Amino acid sequence: MNRLVALWQTTIGKKVAMAVTGVVLVLFLISHMISNVLVFVNPQHLDDYSAWLRSFGPLLWVARLGLLAAVGIHILAAWQLTRRSRVARPDRYARHELQVSTYAARTMRWGGVLLFTFIVFHIFHLTLGTVHPDFHEGAVSQNLKTGLAVMPVAVFYAAAMVFLGLHCGHGIWSVFQTLGLNHPAWNRSRKVIAIGLAVIVAGGLLSIPLAALLGLL
Repeated sequence: MNRLVALWQTTIGKKVAMAVTGVVLVLFLISHMISNVLVFVNPQHLDDYSAWLRSFGPLLWVARLGLLAAVGIHILAAWQLTRRSRVARPDRYARHELQVSTYAARTMRWGGVLLFTFIVFHIFHLTLGTVHPDFHEGAVSQNLKTGLAVMPVAVFYAAAMVFLGLHCGHGIWSVFQTLGLNHPAWNRSRKVIAIGLAVIVAGGLLSIPLAALLGLL
């Protein structure tokens, strides 16, 4: 335990924590995306999948709390690394060399804030139903449709998914470097994997609020 605490207190330890929790969250997002797009195939499939998850009883909440812990560690590590970076370099560069940075990299911090806000809203909206206009326990597909029938909500979901794609793309790219998988011979493949996963995950989730906005859900 003392070694873990000592590792956490280092910059590389925080980067590793961000990388590991990021991988966990990406794996969850892949499964979450696959289960949610079932609504386009047959809404009953989504309800059946949800019923299967609830059959695990308390274990489902253990998994949910584990995911929330991963989110918390990810955010805390990012915040502390940002503070360390600012302390180490208090003065901004006189000239920003934006060409060496992608848009996704430059929006990671604010995108992360938006995604955290989205996660909180999403939990109260479609998991707990406290801010849902017509929530029915267990009626997942119906809750999804009625929840996204509110246009501002659907727009917020769509915007969050765009930033999720940017966040995932840059994050997956960074994971390879943090975990020591950075090599000139692999960089092209690393870029393809990062962009491909980001497009698949965020694009699949984005299709749902877009379909709601277009009246196709």
